[in-house]
Amino acid sequence: MKAPTRLRLILGRAALVALGVLTLRAVAAPPEAELKPAPLSHEKLVAFFKRPPPVSAAPGTQDTEARIALGRMLFFDARLSKNHDVSCNTCHNLATYGVDLVPLSSGHRGQKGTRNSPTVYNVAGYIAHFWDGRAPTLEIQAEGPLFNPVEMAMPDDKRVLATLTSMPEYLRRFKEAFPEEKKPVTLPNVTRALAAFERQLSTPSRFDPFLAGQQDALSAQERRGLEHFITTGCITCHGGPALGGTSFAKLGLVEPYPGAADPGRYEVTREEQDRMKFRVPTLRNVEKTAPYLHDGSIADLAEMVRMMARYQLGQTLTEAQVEELVAFLRSLTGELPARYTTPPELPKSTRETPRPDPT
Repeated sequence: MKAPTRLRLILGRAALVALGVLTLRAVAAPPEAELKPAPLSHEKLVAFFKRPPPVSAAPGTQDTEARIALGRMLFFDARLSKNHDVSCNTCHNLATYGVDLVPLSSGHRGQKGTRNSPTVYNVAGYIAHFWDGRAPTLEIQAEGPLFNPVEMAMPDDKRVLATLTSMPEYLRRFKEAFPEEKKPVTLPNVTRALAAFERQLSTPSRFDPFLAGQQDALSAQERRGLEHFITTGCITCHGGPALGGTSFAKLGLVEPYPGAADPGRYEVTREEQDRMKFRVPTLRNVEKTAPYLHDGSIADLAEMVRMMARYQLGQTLTEAQVEELVAFLRSLTGELPARYTTPPELPKSTRETPRPDPT
């Protein structure tokens, strides 16, 4: 074989080998855009959340056991409604994770409200209350349903106080809860007691040991869901101890949300920038608190995840991502506080107690 011919053969073989290596590399290694990011460290995963206080620890310094016990009674007492048939627990059932599981609740004379009743669990650290944030504190929130004609429909505070003062046990309970006051049965003290009770309503879940450093508290699938939760952008609104409740957000931030437009917080501020803004709900126990949104229009959690990704974040999730996100959200289902979910024994009515009024 002549030298030039042999050289051409060697170079040809070298070229084929080089091409084969490049081809194998192309098959073995996906393009940079398709490479999965490295898993986030535990420190990065938990940096957006703070552990909730223990169930026994109340943020309010005046939330004594006497006030909490009184607030529990008031929460369950339907005699604080005009027709004695609606209590706080009617719409915020503590045995079903603080909701009544329907799109719109029924109040006085079966009237329907205009917005879904949100859970009362894990609300102690909220920025404000009601979907539009019109109540800056739990105390102010507690007063609203008492006099709303569609909810408990009490005509005025005189009827509320006449009901409570007609029962000797309530007189004693108010005195124990507010010992420094000569006439403790007042509307402000009613709402203080209700707020003291509601501040106790926390539901620790498996997510809390994970936040505390127990990395095996979440499964591999749930941890991947948590990573999606952060990298997709859900954490932008759903951070903090309750994974929500600390901000307002526009529904349809990236893409206009379909359906009738509820003005949201605009009804409170009359600022155009607040139109269709709502207080971000907690995601704790979200698996148990369907239907979702201010109007209760979405019944399925996976569908809710897809909708939020699209309209709030401008993203289309894969089915695997949705499944992993839902798995993480289910890890937020906590333990109900058994000492509070069972209705307490209430004071007995007397001849002086106002009668039910169905009108």
